[in-house]
Amino acid sequence: MNRWLKLTLDILMGAVIPIAVLNYLSGPLGEVPAYLVSALIPVAWVFIDLLFITKRFNVITSYIGLTAIVRGLLAFWFVDGFWFAVKDSVGFVVGLVVFGGSILLRRPLAGEFVAQALNPDTPQRSAQLASYFKEPRVRRALVQGTLLMLVVNVVLGIINFWLNLQIVVAPFGTEAFNQQVAQVNAITRLALGIPDFLVTGFAMYRIFSALYQGLPTEEGKSPWESEFWDLMRLRDEQAGAV
Repeated sequence: MNRWLKLTLDILMGAVIPIAVLNYLSGPLGEVPAYLVSALIPVAWVFIDLLFITKRFNVITSYIGLTAIVRGLLAFWFVDGFWFAVKDSVGFVVGLVVFGGSILLRRPLAGEFVAQALNPDTPQRSAQLASYFKEPRVRRALVQGTLLMLVVNVVLGIINFWLNLQIVVAPFGTEAFNQQVAQVNAITRLALGIPDFLVTGFAMYRIFSALYQGLPTEEGKSPWESEFWDLMRLRDEQAGAV
């Protein structure tokens, strides 16, 4: 699927359509059914994506799937006020556990993002990349990148909790509640995605800089202009010639 089409569908299914359901279908469907439909659309989309579109099963997709399962189960926990703010922030808690746990287990999750981007499509390339990740400079960049993602996840989780606490004040099962949830979702699902995207992009830039720093260069090209796996091959050839 085209990358831009996929991004558009992610935004539509993850934010725009659920918000529209809350705003416009609470009357026709009823407040509680509309809330459930709105909450479960993004969950269903994640599994459609994983099973029929992306068709990739790795640490990252497992993390995404776990978060979707938790959100799907919590959709049936009908609460408001403080506990709704807690419920809506649980996804960030999952992120804290996954990112923090990956560092404690010495397998920083940023490495999985990098591996997915580089796509080591043979066992030899997978082994090369795993070995390269163990080099001190690269490992340090992976840990720092994972920490950056962890920190932004915690900060955004706190903001998400506070926004829910301030905006969603109506009792559950009312039209006002659904409209307030739609309002906070318009902020958290869309606006909060921007700093997350920027910080993740910065973390990836630092990691790839560390990766390319340890590789040879091709004549007349900057490292960024070369194919990563070509440079890895040159590196192995130079090491073998020594």
